[in-house]
Amino acid sequence: MAEQNIRIVDTTLRDGEQTAGVVFANKEKIRIAKFLDEIGVHQIEAGVPVMGGDEKKVITDIAKLGLKASIMGWNRAVISDIEHSIDCGVDAVAISISTSDIHIQHKLQTTRERVLENMIQATKFAKKAGLYISVNAEDASRTDMDFLIRFAAEAKKAGADRLRYCDTIGILDPFITYDRVKTLIESTNLEVEMHTHNDFGMATANTLAGIKAGATHAGVTVLGLGERAGNAALEEVVMALKHIGGIDLGFKTEMFRTVAEYVSLASGRELPAWKAIVGSNMFAHESGIHADGAIKNPLTYEVFAPEDVGLERQIIIGKHSGTKSLIVKFAEYGIHLTKEEANELLRRVRSTAVDLKRSLFDKELIYIYEDVYGSQV
Repeated sequence: MAEQNIRIVDTTLRDGEQTAGVVFANKEKIRIAKFLDEIGVHQIEAGVPVMGGDEKKVITDIAKLGLKASIMGWNRAVISDIEHSIDCGVDAVAISISTSDIHIQHKLQTTRERVLENMIQATKFAKKAGLYISVNAEDASRTDMDFLIRFAAEAKKAGADRLRYCDTIGILDPFITYDRVKTLIESTNLEVEMHTHNDFGMATANTLAGIKAGATHAGVTVLGLGERAGNAALEEVVMALKHIGGIDLGFKTEMFRTVAEYVSLASGRELPAWKAIVGSNMFAHESGIHADGAIKNPLTYEVFAPEDVGLERQIIIGKHSGTKSLIVKFAEYGIHLTKEEANELLRRVRSTAVDLKRSLFDKELIYIYEDVYGSQV
């Protein structure tokens, strides 16, 4: 993958806001757009212009910010939708239409031929307006491959710059993803964007598989926000590309925790301690064996430094701690424990942690020390 020129397309402001119950205030959308641009996102899908009102206004405002990132508006394969995007001053449009038979028959209640006609007309219109065009094949993962190849070929002929391969209901696995995306690219020579959903917990893995197969764009959201179980997470894809795929996109990854916290607050959605890459537990070590290894050399249990994503290393004291962790922790307080003292305190620490059913706070550790050795701190 190292030779590919990968572009990150963030749709936090569109698909992310489509998370059930999430609404961003306009000021929040502008702040998020600025954050995304600052960390290095190449293209920001800012929203759905045809909604009008506040949505159209904030997309227009974002387009006027002068960001380095391309600003994209999302549209149905309808010319009037694209006219609203043009009104906003965006430089790129996503033209979306379903391609699977189940969607065509039950959602659109039309035919494959009509889907092609609508996509071609909308794409040609956007091309005449000088816009960058992503044609989105909604439910591509359940689309007949022969028809999908024909759809992509017609999109390219009409002027599309790329095809967005949408795993709309998150049913792919990385092996199937690789095979299908490779076939699609070899058959059409059209650039492909991976847009994956996380219904089976494989959105990031499927995105990476698509990139390995030749996809050049990765559609993501901060924290993996999105419909149902969400999308591939921006922070996961960027860091996995860097540390597993050997592709350093030059992102300001040290801002990831800050951006994640802001989006979490703005969306009213939890930022779990166990969240990959940006969760506070990423660099929290309690188990004695793990903590001892991390203290001796962080690389024993950490793939990258906590500072790389805006976090800090934590040695947690609780039921699973060992004496090395206690010695290091108390040294922070200016108390240098002997091995015997550490063993005695560890026995009490573990008992207290079991009683409280959690790890212990610093003050609680000091109280335990004082109970055994008196007030010497």
